[in-house]
Amino acid sequence: MVTASLVKELREKTGAGMMDCKKVLTETDGDLEKAAELLRERGIAKAAKKSGRVAAEGLVEGYISEDGKVGAIVEVNSETDFVGKNEEFKKFVMDVAKQVVEKNPATVEDLLAQESIAVSGKTVNEVLVEKIATIGENITIRRFARFEAEGLVEKYIHGDGKIAVLVNMKKGNSETAKDICMQIAAAKPEFVNRNEVPAERVSKEKEILKAQTMNEGKPEAIAERIVEGRINKFYGEICLVEQEFVKNPDIKVEQLLKEKDSEIVEFARFEKGEGIEKKEENFAEEVMKQINN
Repeated sequence: MVTASLVKELREKTGAGMMDCKKVLTETDGDLEKAAELLRERGIAKAAKKSGRVAAEGLVEGYISEDGKVGAIVEVNSETDFVGKNEEFKKFVMDVAKQVVEKNPATVEDLLAQESIAVSGKTVNEVLVEKIATIGENITIRRFARFEAEGLVEKYIHGDGKIAVLVNMKKGNSETAKDICMQIAAAKPEFVNRNEVPAERVSKEKEILKAQTMNEGKPEAIAERIVEGRINKFYGEICLVEQEFVKNPDIKVEQLLKEKDSEIVEFARFEKGEGIEKKEENFAEEVMKQINN
């Protein structure tokens, strides 16, 4: 059965109109993923990728060791954006980033169990619980990324803690690394190069592109050739080295790296609250609830 909530979810995911969403959901017996693919094949879905509603607050932050060889970025979430501006909260988040760099935890659970480098005699979890009590909101350490480099590690924090990028460079200098960080923050690549893209991801994309092309009225033989051309555009969107360089769109990132004799090993990009859906509250109703209680 196709419900209104299912139609709403598909509409938010794809940007397509309500009637189009309802139609493809009916055709696919309510299968959300198949319906989204069908919208793409018919050229109805918007090209812009959406990862879902994002409403979590807090900060993303980063820290690099003094020798530039080890770096980390972390995401720590709070309930409201006011806490993200709190100096005590900001210091806690930076302390967490330093902890990750210096103590190299394997998981968030390991991190919470470690003795805090900021507060002697207490675990990170105990410090976290104290912050929850003093600040007055639920606070969670969601995730972190940590790199050790042969060459150097660089970070970039955008928008007062909204986006954090960490890059591991085998060769290169700090200036180039910072340019690459800004590229990743702006263009949101998923992989360094096309060799990292899973084969099944490429196969699925080719299927969708072929269906789109044939729906445009092209014969199958011609559609195959068109798909090969369009798949390069797909790589250009998701692969860092094949993207246009944001500071000079006349060249690709790959060309920049050659000019600067640089090499990227890996990168991580955190956007505050991405993928987390937060319950919407009516502020006036919430105030009345508190008064009535």
